[in-house]
Amino acid sequence: MMKRIFIWFLCAVLSLPLSAQCYPFQNPQLPDSVRINNLISLMTLAEKVNALSTSFGVPRLGIRAIGHSEGLHGMALGGPANWGSYGSPKPVTYPTTIFPQAYGLGETWDTALIRKVADVEATEVRYYVQNPNFEKGGLVVRAPNADLARDPRWGRTEESYGEDPYLTSCMAVAFIKGLQGDNPRYWKTASLMKHFMANSNEDGRDSTSSNFDERLFREYYGYPFYKGITEGGAQAIMASYNSWNGTPMCVNPVLNHVVRKEWGNHGIICTDGGALKLLITAHHAYPTLAQGAAATIKAGVGQFLDNYKPAVYEALRKGYITVADIDKVLKDNFYVALRLGLLDGNQTKVPYANIGVTDTVAPWRSPKVHQFVRLVTAKSIVLLKNNDHLLPLDLHKIKSIAVIGPRANSVILDWYSGTPPYRVSVLQGIRNAVGKNVIVRYAPSDQMDEAANAAKASDVAIVCIGNHPYGTDPKWMYSPIPSDGREGVDRKALSLEMEDLAKVVYKANPNTILLLISSFPFAINWSEQHLPAILHVTQCSQELGNGVADVLFGKVDPAGRTTQTWVKSIADLPPMMDYNIRDGRTYMYFKGNPLYPFGYGLSYTTFAYSHLKTNATVIHPNDTLLVSVAIKNTGKYDGDEVPQLYVSFPDSKVSRPMEELRGFQRVFIKTGETKTVTFPLKVSDLAYWNTTKHAFTIEPGKVILKIGASSTDIRLHKNVKIDNYE
Repeated sequence: MMKRIFIWFLCAVLSLPLSAQCYPFQNPQLPDSVRINNLISLMTLAEKVNALSTSFGVPRLGIRAIGHSEGLHGMALGGPANWGSYGSPKPVTYPTTIFPQAYGLGETWDTALIRKVADVEATEVRYYVQNPNFEKGGLVVRAPNADLARDPRWGRTEESYGEDPYLTSCMAVAFIKGLQGDNPRYWKTASLMKHFMANSNEDGRDSTSSNFDERLFREYYGYPFYKGITEGGAQAIMASYNSWNGTPMCVNPVLNHVVRKEWGNHGIICTDGGALKLLITAHHAYPTLAQGAAATIKAGVGQFLDNYKPAVYEALRKGYITVADIDKVLKDNFYVALRLGLLDGNQTKVPYANIGVTDTVAPWRSPKVHQFVRLVTAKSIVLLKNNDHLLPLDLHKIKSIAVIGPRANSVILDWYSGTPPYRVSVLQGIRNAVGKNVIVRYAPSDQMDEAANAAKASDVAIVCIGNHPYGTDPKWMYSPIPSDGREGVDRKALSLEMEDLAKVVYKANPNTILLLISSFPFAINWSEQHLPAILHVTQCSQELGNGVADVLFGKVDPAGRTTQTWVKSIADLPPMMDYNIRDGRTYMYFKGNPLYPFGYGLSYTTFAYSHLKTNATVIHPNDTLLVSVAIKNTGKYDGDEVPQLYVSFPDSKVSRPMEELRGFQRVFIKTGETKTVTFPLKVSDLAYWNTTKHAFTIEPGKVILKIGASSTDIRLHKNVKIDNYE
């Protein structure tokens, strides 16, 4: 009798008919742990083993099977990899909004913008998952990539926000918050950061070990993941293929000891695709799949991207693991499901449940979304050179433009891209901008002198060159051009063969602009020495051409900034497998003369820095120092500036970087206007990892504050002192 009364009460709370099954796990008024424990107690062994996949589905208990989506710069359905079409007799295209590559998003240096990018993506993910006409994809989104681009040869540089841990952590936190939303109880989607960690070599990635000390783990390679969990609120990560100091990441004790216990990730930890098998065949860490599966589960991993079931059942039969071991990791999986609202019996209480159900306007068709992608694209563009103010182009003076090169009339998608609803090439974007009053000549190459002739006949020439994101051939782990790279293949060159086309065009017309459309830096030394203007933009944006045109013709003032040190030669780099960045990697330790430094980017206007102030000159461990600077737009154009705050520690008793980024803002300033920019700097963020104390330690002594427009363009200095350390 009491049980029937409880069921009646529970169904009433959940607003379900008495004929429906009601379980405590469906009741959002109960504590999370009670709900999750109840769910697991109701599951059969087969259901538990199935839940070790990327699906949360328990159909018998009314929990729909919902898995993962790729989403580095837009939801990936379709695209070159045919995401979302697996199991279909032929590839099916599902359009989604596609932004610039993650590398380009990083070059915006604009966290508010990135958060909105992720929010747009999350809306589309919910739409596709919940709309009954589609039901595609999954609410766990594999993004952002919090790996650090320590070396420009890394084949997946395009997926990273750059080489700096502070910048990358800020961008990652913004993207996570955009994906998960602002509701205190429910997530719009769940962010799954990848690939934890130090996964920045593709050649041999399934068997190599990334070797470095604990300080670099805490201060560099692990830092963006730490911030993504503790500040961004991410509760899901993917373990990488590689080892760290000899132990494969999917069985590394750091998952339990640090990621879960210290950082507080109580959600999903999953393997990368096929990683279980690679434990045996590549790492040779275990003799059998069953032993590998058992070790992976005991390390805290609760989801396999692998054919894992036979191995798990064998591990159970042989006593390598128990059902209790499986239950432990399933609790973490279902915590994410709970935050997504998937366990609630009454979905009307979930604030995102109507997307795609009653709100059925396809978000990728929205003109506002299209305009936003265009803005993001323009904001991602880095002006690398602009001699004699060749840019912006004045349509009142120009009668003809030559648009030249193999990247001029296409928008190339990368391997983790979806299929956009439309694509605007650079050629089309320029035609859209100039109308009928300007002649636009197009030459894809210099076959039979067509590029030279087009340039000679025009007032200005724009050469569009750059890499192919997956090496022109979808064949896996293959890249025919040495300077191209992709997943599974690191770059073997930094020089750009296509730069010869720029030489031909420049000979025909000195008013030649290089538009480098690329996923990573190139050693374009000749172009920097000879061409009057150079712009960098990444691949993939559906609004590539319009965004580029907005910058070329001055509708948007360029303010993108480099996120890596662009070296002049591959010989400037340490060996690829040297993960000790102190050996000359990144702006923090590179002592050479770069082609373009970290944080670099020009503008059509000019800015003056003055009045560097702090609210204190002596600071203490628990303080937050307020650092302010006045910035005046002294040029002729309204535009954005990106002031950057760096710190250095001349009195440190341990080895510290030459300088470290600790603040940045992208600020719009009208011509003639002065704005004061304030950086709140927590003294705790000035600590280093003390391996003896096994804790972050704040040293007393002098700290030099540096404010500038890049890591090498420091405009103002000020010293403060950390006191009363103990």
